[in-house]
Amino acid sequence: MLLSAESIYRKKIYISGIVQGVGFRPFIYALANKHKLRGFVFNDGNGVVIEVQGENETVFKFIKEIDLSAPPLSRIDTLNIEDIKLKTDDDFTIIESQDTSLSTMLSPDMTLCNDCKREMFDKKNRRYMYPFINCINCGPRYTIIKKLPYDRKNTSMQNFAMCDKCKAEYEDPTNRRYHAQPISCYDCGPKLEFISLMEVCQAQDNEAVEKICDCIKSGKTVAIKGLGGFHLVCDARNEEAVMLLRINKHRLTKPLAVMFENMQSLQKVCKIAKSEKELIVSKERPIVLVKKKKQQQILCKYIAPNIDRVGVFLPYTPLHELILKKLKFPIVATSANLSDEPIIQDQKELFKKLPLVVEVSLNHNREIINGCDDSVMMQVANQNITLRLARGFAPLSFVTKIQKSKKILALGAQQKSTITLAFEGNIIISPYIGDLNTVGSMEYFRQTVQTFQRLYNFKPDIIVCDKHPRYETTKWAKEYIQNHPSCELMQVQHHYAHALSTMAEYALDEEVLAFCFDGTGFGDDGKLWGGEVLLATAHKYKRVYHLEEFALIGGEKAIKEPRRVALSLLFEIFSLDEIYEMQNDFVSSFDKNEIQTLHLMQKRGINSVKTTSVGRLFDAVYALCGFFEPLQYEGESGMIMERLSCEFRTKRKYKFTLYNDVICCQNLIKSIVNETKKELIPAKFMNTLAEMILQISLQYKNKRVILSGGVFQNSYLLEKVVVLLTKNNIKYSVASKVPINDGGISLGQAYYALHQNN
Repeated sequence: MLLSAESIYRKKIYISGIVQGVGFRPFIYALANKHKLRGFVFNDGNGVVIEVQGENETVFKFIKEIDLSAPPLSRIDTLNIEDIKLKTDDDFTIIESQDTSLSTMLSPDMTLCNDCKREMFDKKNRRYMYPFINCINCGPRYTIIKKLPYDRKNTSMQNFAMCDKCKAEYEDPTNRRYHAQPISCYDCGPKLEFISLMEVCQAQDNEAVEKICDCIKSGKTVAIKGLGGFHLVCDARNEEAVMLLRINKHRLTKPLAVMFENMQSLQKVCKIAKSEKELIVSKERPIVLVKKKKQQQILCKYIAPNIDRVGVFLPYTPLHELILKKLKFPIVATSANLSDEPIIQDQKELFKKLPLVVEVSLNHNREIINGCDDSVMMQVANQNITLRLARGFAPLSFVTKIQKSKKILALGAQQKSTITLAFEGNIIISPYIGDLNTVGSMEYFRQTVQTFQRLYNFKPDIIVCDKHPRYETTKWAKEYIQNHPSCELMQVQHHYAHALSTMAEYALDEEVLAFCFDGTGFGDDGKLWGGEVLLATAHKYKRVYHLEEFALIGGEKAIKEPRRVALSLLFEIFSLDEIYEMQNDFVSSFDKNEIQTLHLMQKRGINSVKTTSVGRLFDAVYALCGFFEPLQYEGESGMIMERLSCEFRTKRKYKFTLYNDVICCQNLIKSIVNETKKELIPAKFMNTLAEMILQISLQYKNKRVILSGGVFQNSYLLEKVVVLLTKNNIKYSVASKVPINDGGISLGQAYYALHQNN
């Protein structure tokens, strides 16, 4: 029976989200043919556009199935439908992309999929052992793209002309590699090269892999070019190799990430909970912080000295798979960079900056357009916590119901820098940029801003930055405003931005009670805050509690030397004579003249800025536990105290006082000074912090609690707080997809700007 014209409908469907480079068009093509519909599909700057024609009920089923069974790497943010006039299509086709305004969301780089891995180790497959195998479900995206839409001509793959076999796969809508932009093979793809320090290629492709593996086996540190930059790699079992890497890289104790061949080898070294395993084997393959087994004999002791956790991950590119398959042992895989600088992407830069660290590298000639480090995560109370937002997860994009006509660029903080764009109902957070303490890191920051402006044809109407006058992002923002006077400048207080970042992730439109505990941030009173309790909405905040002020004697030097901070706290409580009379190792670590000098500096305010920082309080307690040496890396005191808290557990806690708007810790410090069981100090101290949070939360029991800031990277403390809040039926939110540390600041800044009147 022939259908009448009245029963045939044509719909135009606009889909936005992550719908390019993830197999969406072939999915639509197959679905339309399944339902015997006519029309076409194409990419444009906003996402995917579909015109589909057929019997009304069939078209309805087709649209419903799009939403229910979209490709695994895709994410549909909006799906809009309009009725249009009938056309005379013969069938359903995929047509060329069209350039329009750019607001489609770009997919992050993705881990090698199981289908490609199976083919790579199949001797009968033409891509057997091919180190750049990929399909629509895996492989590079962000790191190779120059501009949107995501087409091969707009990526670093434009330099590699496809062979006939690859082209046939690329043009076949029923093939897994249809429009997989990085598609290649031995005949037409990138080449591996084994490069010496003299920049001479000594081997290629599979021979190059063999040579680099031989170097690792012999105890050398090598560089391997991955998706978003180079890794420094050595045998994670070899004490001499690991220590030599540490010495040459000037990274004496900071933990090193370890890559394992598979979960079986990983579980020999670490205790892995089921939820942690799911995260480790996920398609994003982040570095995950997990507990080491006490009796493990595989990893050498220098991997993560003095702490009980280690960052672990599995291979995420075909090249990593090949190398681990040959080695059969875990490797250190840490970012190739100078301290505080971004990951190195270029071969020449590698040997220029790290000639004492590496003598050979495994390079390839597929250009990295956008550098991207490895993501770092942990699990606390069955929730994922992001510590570094990067490969696999970033760019992180989501939609917001808040409509604002102006385009917003938020610049984040000085440490753990990210940027955030907000426009046309979209929010996009960049991958981790780093600490902006060097010329190189600032250049990388500027490149990242330019990349996102280019990708989204984006010119900001509003720039948002921190209030700290010496932050490089603040300076950059003010310089930009001078050169673009039509652009508006907004500045958001650091800890308020911490609260806002979590509110943004959960789209909270309510007044919250935010505990923003971190190292330091510039306060509205010009002092260094860091132990703040805020009543906050998306429009404003009120500071309801803060840690009692104390001095950082020597300023920046005190951050490196925790015993200075501890001594400063003693000066607030005891007289000099009382301190001299104390019979403990801490006071004995100073000579009398040193104590007198530091006391004079504090009393007269000589290079002794006041702070309310919980992060610095951690440092002080760490010193009072008997650790007197300077810190080697940020957060070291907290990580060591976390280990001690787990080793020497107790439910006991110290006394503290809440009066007016101040959290007073004098009783806490007195008790620590007089503590007879020093090993219990870390657990009792963190139990006390958790109790502080509970007692303040009970004063505002109808308010949702927000926990944000670098201090909450301490899993022992965070879990204690979560348990107490849950037990007392207090609602709470902790950032999960967004970094809980300063990496989330840019999102908080953007969220504030979105809520201000146009």
